Amino acid sequence: MLQYLTDDQIKAKLRLGKSVEQWLGYVQEDDYIILKWLRIDREEDKSFSVVYFESFDEGNEDFMDIYAFSLVDPDKPFGVIHIFPGIVDALEFANFTYKASSHRYISAGMIQEEYRDYMER
Repeated sequence: MLQYLTDDQIKAKLRLGKSVEQWLGYVQEDDYIILKWLRIDREEDKSFSVVYFESFDEGNEDFMDIYAFSLVDPDKPFGVIHIFPGIVDALEFANFTYKASSHRYISAGMIQEEYRDYMER
């Protein structure tokens, strides 16, 4: 079971240079599904980036590596990136722009678990 991070844990991880992620759901199109998630990182210059991803759902029971799925916009191979001077600015932007919840962040790399939960539904 996933452990969602508290506000203090989110800020501590980001200050230490560890990323946090959040599953934002999916969109069903006529003949394909688009998966959505974001990641917040501390950059080398001590700013913070919010990176938004949309990928095609190419998974199956033998292949669930969401990080390897094709991105919807091939011109953005690293996602859509926005840079902010502080953690609070980045979190507020994610909340306002992408409807991220302050109570659903997880440690980086755990988005695979969110995807597995989605696949099991």
